[in-house]
This record gives sequence, structure tokens and C-alpha cells, in this order.
Amino acid sequence: MTLPRSLALSMFAMLFASLSLPAHKAHAQGGKAGLVLEDFFKGKTFAYGRFGAINGTTRTFRVDLTGHVRGPVLTLREDFIYGDGERDTKTWIFTRTGPGTYSGTREDVIGETTVRVSGNVARFTYRVDLNPGGKPNIVRFYDKLTLKNDGTLRNSALVTKFLLPVARVKVNFARTLNAAKSIRP
Repeated sequence: MTLPRSLALSMFAMLFASLSLPAHKAHAQGGKAGLVLEDFFKGKTFAYGRFGAINGTTRTFRVDLTGHVRGPVLTLREDFIYGDGERDTKTWIFTRTGPGTYSGTREDVIGETTVRVSGNVARFTYRVDLNPGGKPNIVRFYDKLTLKNDGTLRNSALVTKFLLPVARVKVNFARTLNAAKSIRP
């Protein structure tokens, strides 16, 4: 069984999109660091990632992210460059809905996702149709973003279809390109 190239590309894009969640900020309460999406993703951010499907298909990529904040809304543009030279662009719109919660939408996400941040960890799940305009091929992403002590953000995602795991994605984010290169998955 082979994973179509468009499926792999879409899964990578979805995973990267989900990467764009957490940020760090020293909170007044005890000086603890926590994830704050707007702080981490405002301006330029860089990431490297790897997608691995259960059939052995792997794909690497780089993501250049640009975040703009206006009030409670973070608009996060993701420009993907895959190891084979293919390019793609996706845009997340995250809206703060309360303490530690956001709603998120993206052009290839079905409906809306709810992001829940607790301490240094953000979790969210969402569905994506990997074949828009054709026969539906819907998968679900389960993303977990963890802010590390060094200020980098690590995303690990499980991709499922009919509740069965079909792929895993790892993406590491940093504020500079050199820092992102040094933590490639």
C-alpha cells in the first residue's frame, strides 16, 4: 500500500500548520514560563520537520513562518519547502477565546480546532481532507506542542484514519534559522 504524494504533502502541511501553536512568555505568577502563541509566533519563526507514514514513506521539510497579531487574533502564514523542492503555503488563524484557549481555522481544515494550553504544552486535534474537490480522504491530526527550556518549540503529531494510526509528524520550531537547523528532527 503506497501513500499518494499529495496525501503525504497534505499531511506534512497539516502537521506544520499545527506546529504553529505555542509560544513562551514569563508569567507574573511565579515567573514560570508558559506557552503563549502570540509571543512565540509574532514575527519570523523557522522550523524543520519530518513526516513518516506506516508504509515507510518519509518526507522532510522546512517551514518559514510569519505571524501577525491584531488584538486576540494571530494570523500565521506557513511557507513550506519540501526536500524534493515542492512548495506549499497555508495560513492558520488563531483567536484567543479565553485563558489558555484558542480557536483555530485553516483553509484545509474541516471546521475549527480548539487549542488548549496548559503550562508549556498545547494540544489540539483537527480533521483535514487530503483530496479536496475529489473523493474525500479525511484524516485526523492529534498535535502536541511542547515549549522547551531553550526556547524552542517541539511538535509531535499522530495522524489517524478511521481511528487507526497512519503517520507521525515531528516539527521543531525556533526563532532563528540557524537555531532551527540545529534541532532538526
